[in-house]
Amino acid sequence: MQTHRRKRKKLKSDINVVPYIDVMLVLLIIFMVTAPLLNLGVDIELPESEAAKSLNVDKDPVVVTVDPTGKLFLTLPKAEREEVSAEALKTKMAAFVRVNPKQPVYVAGDGKAEYSKVYDAMALLQAAGVPKVGLMGQPPQDKAN
Repeated sequence: MQTHRRKRKKLKSDINVVPYIDVMLVLLIIFMVTAPLLNLGVDIELPESEAAKSLNVDKDPVVVTVDPTGKLFLTLPKAEREEVSAEALKTKMAAFVRVNPKQPVYVAGDGKAEYSKVYDAMALLQAAGVPKVGLMGQPPQDKAN
């Protein structure tokens, strides 16, 4: 007599990872394309000073940035930073100050920028009618670390 046993099929416990790899590669390509577009800022190194302190202002300040090459950038409240020429800076700030006379205005000059370029930016702001202009800096970093 033969005993006829049923053969059980072995359960397959593998996961098909090919669709996950496809999705991962698509996401990788998307991030590689969009990452360079996210760097919209200008890298500047603010000078360090003991007099530098944090800003305690109620309103967002207007910041005029002077990069190491002397280019001017204007950052208005709730707006993107944009590169401007000297005449455009003067025109835009004159119009802005007429509407917002008490808005704080700061000049952020890179530590490697020529002093004359930072001074020219302050003179342009004064010519545009800005009553007070502050200089931005950063507190000194601890060198012990």
